[in-house]
Amino acid sequence: MDIGIGLPALRPDPDLSIAAWARRAEERGFTTLGTIDRVVYDNYESLTALAVAAGATSRIRLTTAILLAPLRSNHTLFAKSAATLDRLSGGRLVLGLAPGIREDDYSASGVDYQRRGKLFDALLEQAARQWQDPGDGIGPRPATVGGPPLLFGGSTKPTLRRMTTHGVGWIGSASGVADFRALLPQVKQAWHDAGRTGAPRLMGTANFALGPDGEQRLRTRILDYYASADETAGAYAEQSVEAGLTTPEQVAREVAAYAEAGCDELVLFPNGGGLEQVDLLADAAGL
Repeated sequence: MDIGIGLPALRPDPDLSIAAWARRAEERGFTTLGTIDRVVYDNYESLTALAVAAGATSRIRLTTAILLAPLRSNHTLFAKSAATLDRLSGGRLVLGLAPGIREDDYSASGVDYQRRGKLFDALLEQAARQWQDPGDGIGPRPATVGGPPLLFGGSTKPTLRRMTTHGVGWIGSASGVADFRALLPQVKQAWHDAGRTGAPRLMGTANFALGPDGEQRLRTRILDYYASADETAGAYAEQSVEAGLTTPEQVAREVAAYAEAGCDELVLFPNGGGLEQVDLLADAAGL
């Protein structure tokens, strides 16, 4: 199983270099750098943060896990931006996509929350056309033939339809390996029913915070991220806290559990701390 690490892009420390973090992650053997997307929050925009990381590295993949795709309402520009990052990084971009559940992100963006599903589908159709055959002089072509691989987050019927129509796989939420394992049968069944060959790529996500104050940092960061949300998001926040990893032993157990469940890549997202978190996680994960 591949093991990736998230960028420190939520409530970012201005003294913590994204470039230095990315270089250290590549040196320590992580397979991808991940981002989490929001609008109404203090975080770096995902594609911009990954572009900085791309310039500081040469091998590690660059993954949005996930990007709130319907908020990119200019579909042609989104496809161009993604193709640009894929080209400049030498074909290292992986796009994990989902609609998201926060209405405030849509209100602030002037995008109709109730139409997010239709907007998502329109974006995917435009991106597929543009990446395969950029008409009207729209470029660049992505380095990856046909465009960056797409993974989809969620468990609804529309999510599984998008995955089987446009994607190469699925991303699970950071709510623990039990939830990941429980959703795999319907993901695999949808893939089979759609007549797709092979198997979908399966990505898991988890939160971590290592070091003496790790437990407090993780709880504070996750609850802050989900603050002012509805009851569903609030319940998910508590579940994410419970599933969070704050000791090397927990990291080792979770890595082993995800690998046993059939996960292809697990991306672990930091919750505060400095550059030492890269080394602490690498050591705990056995890299």
